[in-house]
Amino acid sequence: MTNDPLLQPYQLRHLTLKNRLMITSHEPAYPEDGMPKERYRAYHAERARAGVALTMTAGSASVARDSPPVFNNILAWKDEVVGWMKQLTDECHDHGCAVMIQLTHLGRRTRWDKADWLPVVSAGHEREPSHKAFPKKAEDWDIARIIEDYADAAERMQAAGLDGIELQAYGHLMDQFWSPLTNELDGPYGGCLDNRLRFTFDTLRAIRDRVGPDFIVGIRYTGDEDLPGGLTKQDGLEISRRLKDCGMVDFLNVIKGHIDTDAGLTDVIPVQGMRSAPHLDFAGEIRAATEFPTFHAAKIQDVATARHAIASGKLDMVGMTRAHMADPHIVAKIMRGEEDRIRPCVGANYCLDRIYQGGMALCLHNPATGRELEQPHEIAKAQTRRRVVIVGAGPAGLEAARVAAERGHEVILHEAANDPGGQIRLTAQTSRRAEMMQIVQWRFEECQRMGVNFRFNSFADAGTVLADNPDAVIVATGGLPHTGVLEEGNALVVSAWDILSGDAQPGQNVLIYDDAGDYAALQAAEKIAATGAKVEIMTRDRIFAPEVMAMSLTPSMRELQKRDVTFTVTWKLDRVRRDGNELLAGIGSDYGGVTREHRVDQVIVNHGTRPLDDLYFDLRPGSVNLGEVDYEALVAGQPQQVQRNPGGSYRLFRIGDAVAARNTHAAIYDALRLVKVL
Repeated sequence: MTNDPLLQPYQLRHLTLKNRLMITSHEPAYPEDGMPKERYRAYHAERARAGVALTMTAGSASVARDSPPVFNNILAWKDEVVGWMKQLTDECHDHGCAVMIQLTHLGRRTRWDKADWLPVVSAGHEREPSHKAFPKKAEDWDIARIIEDYADAAERMQAAGLDGIELQAYGHLMDQFWSPLTNELDGPYGGCLDNRLRFTFDTLRAIRDRVGPDFIVGIRYTGDEDLPGGLTKQDGLEISRRLKDCGMVDFLNVIKGHIDTDAGLTDVIPVQGMRSAPHLDFAGEIRAATEFPTFHAAKIQDVATARHAIASGKLDMVGMTRAHMADPHIVAKIMRGEEDRIRPCVGANYCLDRIYQGGMALCLHNPATGRELEQPHEIAKAQTRRRVVIVGAGPAGLEAARVAAERGHEVILHEAANDPGGQIRLTAQTSRRAEMMQIVQWRFEECQRMGVNFRFNSFADAGTVLADNPDAVIVATGGLPHTGVLEEGNALVVSAWDILSGDAQPGQNVLIYDDAGDYAALQAAEKIAATGAKVEIMTRDRIFAPEVMAMSLTPSMRELQKRDVTFTVTWKLDRVRRDGNELLAGIGSDYGGVTREHRVDQVIVNHGTRPLDDLYFDLRPGSVNLGEVDYEALVAGQPQQVQRNPGGSYRLFRIGDAVAARNTHAAIYDALRLVKVL
């Protein structure tokens, strides 16, 4: 037995939850044809196997045909969902993990041109800024139909054997009825708070008529919209009391804020550089006022904060959703006394940002998440121990070293710098992105624990590597900035890296030409603007910083707009020439026929990196495979067996930016899938 507050059971009516950790409702966008098939099931089962008490599937499972998802959500309005959900539930139950699902009608939070092109419906005509559809105002028959849709979906989930459901009321149809900002109806569903809540209570009654009194039903809702004219904290407390008193709700899952804009969504679900657990005290106030089962999640990314949330009585169940994407084995590691080995969530938000751009959720530094069918969270031992020499201690090299050491290999890692980190050390120069260093620190500590031989300040050439008598060599040397993109004046520009590293001092009137769309340009702009300089970021794209994505862009935008940075799209930098003490930047357009000139004192070019690959090519002639990778084997998870040079003495590979400029996730994924079978 343990006294750890997180490991105490919790009784939710008839359901015993074996500890206080849960995965809150979220949609990783893994469904196939709207169904939670093998990939979806494997994702939840991995976390259930590792000990989480409750997994809440499906952020925003759609209850109705006229609630088309804007990304890949579960379609709970289809009867075939029952069989798929039953398979998922049964497998999680086998590990003692309870399963629920979030049901919703999106209302105006969708688009009119999705799925069947049915009219978007809401409690008024007001358009949501994020999705831009102008909704029809719900008629009486819309309301009656949607209430039945909710009840049908709840009945399907009960038939699938789930332990309960959760209704969503933040940014979706249910609270579009609640909020004075979005409800334009006359009575009986508009006007006073009683009328605005009527749709919710009518829905709850319809659900209870179908599933009976014992099936668990909760609601995840906003207790304060934090918007002028919207629901206030006082409204939220009153709604919370009414939900408790109605006798049809078994738990409250509290959020604070609004999600109708990128910035609002980011405040509800904070990202890197924002305050941890910003709404925990607010959720605690709801629990204190209602004395009712209260759940909550919002950047509770570390065990200490989660433990405090339970020990202090602020919450009954604490959600660590993104944290479980980074490390599905949090509970298992707590129980083994290995909290220091938990892979930390760094708040990079690669998971959520990807789904809002139509991709599936992936964790920036755990490439096995979402790929449980193909990639391991736990590395199997190799049958034959080998000597693996790695060059470069950035994220790719460190992951290769970690996985090789887990395999039981002898690992030697050469790094030219004093410390590990590679490009992440530059990224972390911006204080808001300092959490990124945990990607490096966690891997470095794991490698040290397993005895990896680190050789820092080692400018490894081919002779250095061959002196180690390797069985396999992995070149993870990264890349260097490429700024030679102009028709004229390449020698007059500096790179974003030069600014971040301090190799170049900021000017006072600066043009940043961003042709990569990643963080480097934004971080350079922030550093320069902080000196009081005039800064313009220019891109030839229709949007700027497309590789950063919406939620992660929010903290940068707040800082850069505060510093009065100018953003210019659809123009490109063609040339730079000196004019006295200034630079004359020649500006053109891919659309043709127009030019401009900007007079500045500094030009910065952000155009990604080119591989630092001399060592790789020096080592190729002595390798068995001549550097060749069998892609079919790589994707299938099979060992590399290419034989191109009978006289070779080692296998040679390169990974990460030593191949081509990509991102941190790609570099780590390269390493995992290659080395897991080495």
